[in-house]
Amino acid sequence: MSPQLIRTLIAGALFVHGVGHTLGFWMPTRSWVLGRFMGEPTLRVVSSVFWVVSAMGFVAARIAFLGILLPHEWWRSLALATAVVSLVGLVVFIGNWPAFNTIGALGINVAVLVALLWAKWPPEALIGR
Repeated sequence: MSPQLIRTLIAGALFVHGVGHTLGFWMPTRSWVLGRFMGEPTLRVVSSVFWVVSAMGFVAARIAFLGILLPHEWWRSLALATAVVSLVGLVVFIGNWPAFNTIGALGINVAVLVALLWAKWPPEALIGR
């Protein structure tokens, strides 16, 4: 695979995953952890914070990855922090979306964490920075 194709795929995945978090606004909100302590209106606010932060974080990671408006060096930190926020939100509010969406989102978050923390991938030489 060419470095340009890898750059395009990474930028696309960050963007699509970020935009996908906006689905959280349209779904009913239930939480197996917080539902005992909060009513639905409060749960909706809490879940919205998770999804806004996740959407903005992954889109910001993409922008930094491409070196637009944000320093390129920020993309890994943004992607890692946002993947953690997204994972926590998905676990706390699991069951609010179809299983396919949940599994896909969990998979992308885990892939981000494994690639950046464990595999140290992608190397800067590969992505052209």
